[in-house]
Amino acid sequence: MGLESLCLGQTNQFTKVDATPRPATSDVAAIEVRFGREFDRRLTDSRVDKFSTWLVLLLLTGAAVLLHGYHPYVEDAEIYLPGIERILNPQLFPTGQKFFQSHASMSLFSNLVAYSMRATHLSLESGLFLWHVASIFLLLLACWELTSILFSSARARWGGVCLIAGLLTIPIAGTALYIMDQYLNARNLAAFAAVFAVARTLQKKYLQAALWILFAASVHPLMWVFPFSFCALWMVLQKIEGNVKAMISNVKTSPIAMACLSLAWIPLVSQFSPAYHEAATLHANHYIQNWEWYEWLGIVAPLGVFWWLGRMVRTRQQAFLARVCRAFLMYGLIYVAVSLVLDLPARFESLARLQPMRSLHLLYIFLFLCLGGLLGEYALRKSMWRWMALFVPLSLGMFVAQRSLFPASVHLEWPGRAAKNPWAQAFVWIRQNTPVNAVFALDPGYMHIEGEDEIGFRCLAQRSRLADAIKDNGVVSMFPLLADEWWAQVQAQTPWKHFRAADFERLRDKYGVTWIIVEQPGVPGIDCEYKNSTLQVCRLPASAPALAGAHTDGGEHDDDRIERAKVVSLRMREVVGERKE
Repeated sequence: MGLESLCLGQTNQFTKVDATPRPATSDVAAIEVRFGREFDRRLTDSRVDKFSTWLVLLLLTGAAVLLHGYHPYVEDAEIYLPGIERILNPQLFPTGQKFFQSHASMSLFSNLVAYSMRATHLSLESGLFLWHVASIFLLLLACWELTSILFSSARARWGGVCLIAGLLTIPIAGTALYIMDQYLNARNLAAFAAVFAVARTLQKKYLQAALWILFAASVHPLMWVFPFSFCALWMVLQKIEGNVKAMISNVKTSPIAMACLSLAWIPLVSQFSPAYHEAATLHANHYIQNWEWYEWLGIVAPLGVFWWLGRMVRTRQQAFLARVCRAFLMYGLIYVAVSLVLDLPARFESLARLQPMRSLHLLYIFLFLCLGGLLGEYALRKSMWRWMALFVPLSLGMFVAQRSLFPASVHLEWPGRAAKNPWAQAFVWIRQNTPVNAVFALDPGYMHIEGEDEIGFRCLAQRSRLADAIKDNGVVSMFPLLADEWWAQVQAQTPWKHFRAADFERLRDKYGVTWIIVEQPGVPGIDCEYKNSTLQVCRLPASAPALAGAHTDGGEHDDDRIERAKVVSLRMREVVGERKE
């Protein structure tokens, strides 16, 4: 009782010693109750804020899918999806694997997606759609976290995130990239990982940033280099801030050296064949000197905007945002210099496939976050009508642009939805009615035929085919050792539109082709098992007599084939330019 009396006596001198414990205990209990309530209220508020943020991000994700469309089998899906499909069904693609396995073997993207589908027992179509939606949500979440570092007000943060959601499919200068594609691919996963890495670096959470960069590297062999180099540049600038000479010296060495070392694993060749040169020249986006003036504007304008933003926000007492803008300005200038060094000398042609101007992908994301944040803070503010005046016309413009890209297909190709495009209908019929080991041949430029909408045969039909001149040449531009085989197969299918029965027989004898796809009205002398308004799918007979007047392997046919190849190459370059516009 002695220690208790002393304690209680100090707290209440006018209370009897033996009566003190009850009110003192009740006071402590009251304080604990009040503290507990306050803690619970704040914890609940934080949980409500987090829940409401995630809910809005989910709504924005749904709006982005509706706005930009969903086309799971178009464009580069022809490169990425066959690797997933073969893991799920190893019997697929007994021939022609090298044209997609070369990419798939350099990352864990195919394994990650395929094994997740096995674990969840999802169908291929459902799994692809859920992965696509998740990648958009994670990109928007990463952008929210980055804007939370850069801006203090909620309207600025939402302005940046909403602008990114509205511009997901905007072309990035001459790189042939979007911020995020309308289908699942490895770039989409690397995109949100890059933004998370930058956000963690700005927060000085370097371990988490490194983990995000490692994730990006595991799913894409190239796109991780750009967030890595920016984060390295930022760390260098932070250490030498205020020392101009040291800054210039370190910026010239450290980030560039790190970027070069990070790309050293890519196999290079000192000499390349004419076949590789043909494949490389079909990709004008790899060569900055071939970019159009408006594509150069896509380089210069963002750098000018960053310079202006850095000065403008510094006057508004936003010093941290100003430093980040200056860092991105320097980042952009470094990569422009690297691109010119790799592109201009002819002997560096094979190095251009490293595509340093893909650095614009991360730069554009940050640019739109900054612009959207500043618009939300100083222009849109709390006016609903101002927000609508900006985002309604913007969304309509992006929607119209997407419909013009895929006019013969439905805007949203939901899982299980029947195909509308006649090419897609034929490919689905092939998947359902032909043997797994069938080998197909079709026009090598089929993805640029009007109405085809760049739907990939290999990924949708899930059957082997001879090399094409559109997507397989993109693989060849990155893997030169495939060039001769690719060019031989493309030439063997040229000029496709003038082929007769004996030419298809030659493909059967030389490459094991068992089925062909031809446009209406078909080819005389060949019976076809499937027909629609646009195409015929025909099985080649096991043996067929040589037809009179058929092409032979030499003479005029070779000249026609070479001339046709030149025309196809020229047309592909024109179409690529039209799609960029």
